Amino acid sequence: MPLAFATATLLPLPLIAAAMLWGGAWALAAPLALALLTAALDEIGARLAPPRPGAEFPASAALTLAIGLSHFALLGGAVWALSGGWLTLGEKAGLFAAAGLWLGQVSNANAHELIHAPARGPRRLGIAVYVSLLFGHHASAHPLVHHVRVATRDDPATARRGEGFWRYAPRAWRGGFREGLRMESARRRGHPRWRHPYLLYAGGAALALGLSALLAGWRGVAAHLALAGFAQLQLLLSDYVQHYGLERARGEGGRIEPVGARHSWNSPHPVSSWMMLNAPRHSDHHARPARPYPALDLPEAAPMLPRSLPVMACLALWPRFWRRVMDPRVAAWRAAGREGLAARAAE
Repeated sequence: MPLAFATATLLPLPLIAAAMLWGGAWALAAPLALALLTAALDEIGARLAPPRPGAEFPASAALTLAIGLSHFALLGGAVWALSGGWLTLGEKAGLFAAAGLWLGQVSNANAHELIHAPARGPRRLGIAVYVSLLFGHHASAHPLVHHVRVATRDDPATARRGEGFWRYAPRAWRGGFREGLRMESARRRGHPRWRHPYLLYAGGAALALGLSALLAGWRGVAAHLALAGFAQLQLLLSDYVQHYGLERARGEGGRIEPVGARHSWNSPHPVSSWMMLNAPRHSDHHARPARPYPALDLPEAAPMLPRSLPVMACLALWPRFWRRVMDPRVAAWRAAGREGLAARAAE
């Protein structure tokens, strides 16, 4: 299990580095390995063997640290290579796809793990990763808003049934920023304003763009903005897919039921789960947010996606096809939730 996580998360890095330096076939191999090869192995793995139960291992924290530090090396290297003149336009497109996929799937998932860590050092590293992707407010909005309000209309990150991704994305981005700011401001009443986290997020984003400008001028800033936008798009897609249409029922008096396994979509596909540090085991994460990623399990009574999380994220880009696949499944799970609530009320 430790080798599987390390291989899935770190093996793409030498391919991406080769694409930066030499282009050519490496610029094609890197994105294909992250996308098509992963999807193919996922389908094979999901059919050949049942998902393994979660189990912690001693090096799990070291792996998240290695991924976190690699993030900054890859981001700087990609900005430098995309701004340089030794790669062709096609080679730069392949490099952009590969680096963006790693930043959006591996590094985003790792930063998510880090901001849930109990120790201050890993949390700060996770925040720094999000700040470098110009998405620092997610470090506040995710634990303070999303985990509290998930699967309700009050959660900006929960997609409503019938809501297409392109309508959801700006609503979720703005709502997460606004609600995270409101929660952080409420928590810090009486504290010096200059210590507000949102000032850190804004200042850190400006510093990151400034470093890219020093590295490669305006082309570096443009490359940084494009990579950050691509990574943010993938994070929004992940949130969209993992909670689409699922709602916590309201009982008598308007009280919302506790978060349960039924309120997140999960995936039993092994390779993308290793690559995303078990983020597709999403129900267990919401039930136990502090639980380390290797220990996350797949509850039996949890909604399952018909394909892996990255594949379903691609499908979500076409709302008509997405709704055709997912709306019947959402309806079935919501009906089951209402029946369960009625049965508990009758006891």
